[in-house]
Amino acid sequence: MFARTVVRSAGPLRQGFRSYATEAPKSSSSTPLIVGVAAVGAGIAGYTFLGSNKASADAPPKPSEDATHAAKTTSPAKAFQGGDQGFVDLKLAEIIPYNHNTKRFKFELPEKDQVSGLTVAYEQGFVELLVKVYPNGPMSEHLHSMAPGQMLSFKGPIPKYPWAANKHEHITLIAGGTGITPMYQLIRAIFKNPEDKTKVSLIFGNLTEKDILMKEELEKVENEFPQRFRAFYTVDTPPESWPYGKGHITKELLKEVIPDPKSNNIKIFVCGPPGMYKAISGPKVSPTDQGDLSGILKELGYTKEQVYKF
Repeated sequence: MFARTVVRSAGPLRQGFRSYATEAPKSSSSTPLIVGVAAVGAGIAGYTFLGSNKASADAPPKPSEDATHAAKTTSPAKAFQGGDQGFVDLKLAEIIPYNHNTKRFKFELPEKDQVSGLTVAYEQGFVELLVKVYPNGPMSEHLHSMAPGQMLSFKGPIPKYPWAANKHEHITLIAGGTGITPMYQLIRAIFKNPEDKTKVSLIFGNLTEKDILMKEELEKVENEFPQRFRAFYTVDTPPESWPYGKGHITKELLKEVIPDPKSNNIKIFVCGPPGMYKAISGPKVSPTDQGDLSGILKELGYTKEQVYKF
């Protein structure tokens, strides 16, 4: 399922407030988790040894049937267990510049053979974050001030929307800025699973072209799966040669991209800044209360059950 991991500093924070193919690609363990860090913190979405029988001196070691079966079915240990586990301190191993206001942060898990514990995005031995810095954003500013070797405390995962292969025939992802966070995780989970045939449309709004996160990765998925994945971009301030949309995400764009409200088994996911929620779907009441559907999606005839707000 989707998850958000809560992140806090191991040391004191500085004060402040803040179209479609049929074959799935090979998964890559180097894809970073994406973090939308705003006033309240960082939202990420990113997861034993077997005993052996004694071999006789006269014969080479031969695993038992039980050991062979266990080797095939045992999953890697999870660093994050959720529930009452508490915070887990991780060491920052590497910082990789991404663009003018975003960096990739690679943290070591406590054990090299562990995975984070997130079922949609994971990498063995590490958890990797893509963090955009926001003015007066205490968490993002703190992360961008860190140096390799320093520690950060993580807690989670916190379940969000439960996903299963082919749960919906078509999904539309409406993202603004770092709202791409859960959307890219879902895209990656769908297209690395050869059993999942879900069709996906992404509508992604940003201030400028250079603010678009994961564009290269999204274009790669679109090139590999042109019959199942389409991405539509719009920016407030486009360059002269910009071939996509200009300005905010509009009613006309949504009507063009999203399947008809009467279509069978569709779902729309929304994630972005407060103004985008207000215009497109209406805000959530709380983390556990989706609130009523309003805005453009309601005007277009979609129902509350067809929309999920991250």
